[in-house]
This record gives sequence, structure tokens and C-alpha cells, in this order.
Amino acid sequence: MTTLSVNKKASFDYEILEKYEAGLVLTGPEVKSIRTGSISLKEGYITFHNNGAWLINVHIPKYKFSGSIKDYEPDKSRRLLLKRKEIIYLKGKSAENGLTIVPLSLYTKGRRLKLEIAVVKGKKKYDKRASIKKKDIIREMARRIKG
Repeated sequence: MTTLSVNKKASFDYEILEKYEAGLVLTGPEVKSIRTGSISLKEGYITFHNNGAWLINVHIPKYKFSGSIKDYEPDKSRRLLLKRKEIIYLKGKSAENGLTIVPLSLYTKGRRLKLEIAVVKGKKKYDKRASIKKKDIIREMARRIKG
């Protein structure tokens, strides 16, 4: 299981409540581009249309060794592969006040690409300060133990 991309901003800006694993509908050049590590999950989020889940605002650049692909859009919406019960549940969660669904990481599982998504709640400014302070304390303890 190789991690290809991680959304570090999501863990800082949001409190993660639940995690799910989803597949992605991609074309061949998109998969090759992702496997080279050129994908940005930073601004991405999940919406629901036509009884399906869609990944929005994720930038997958054109694979540099592919020929001329007409009308390639790096920021287009991509369909997520989830079970119907999961889609219904996540759709209800996203309708709740203050909750949203964001991508956390993209990784390989066998030969397939999987996207880890999460139901998240936005952090307040003081929560972010507390998480920074906690990281600093852990780092300082590790330094003292090491030397």
C-alpha cells in the first residue's frame, strides 16, 4: 500500500469524525499522472448528484508523456465508487449543519487507486492553536528522550 498524496491541510483545518474508503473513476493518462505523484487534494471536497458521489476541485495535471489529449480538464469532477448505503449515509451527513466531506489521502491497494475520505467538522481558531501546542509538546519530549 503506497501513499501517493496526502491532504495535510484537512487534518489541520478539520476535526475528523469518520473515515471511508472509495474508488475513483479515472482515465488511463490520469492514473499514470497520479502514480508519478502529481496530484493536489488540498482544495478538494465531495458532493452528491444523481445518486452518486463526486470529487470536486482536485487537480490532476495532464500526463507529460501522453500525446495530445483534446479537451483535457485537470480540475474536472470525478465520480467516486461507493456502496449505495454509504452514499445515502454520507449524503445525510453532508446535509447536517457544520459537517462536510473531504479527501484525506490517495493510495494504492493492489493495482487499484483508493481515496480515503472523511466526514469532518471545521475547527475553530483556538482548536488549531491547541493542536499546534500539542505537536510542539510531543516534539520537545522526543528531543529530550533522544538526547
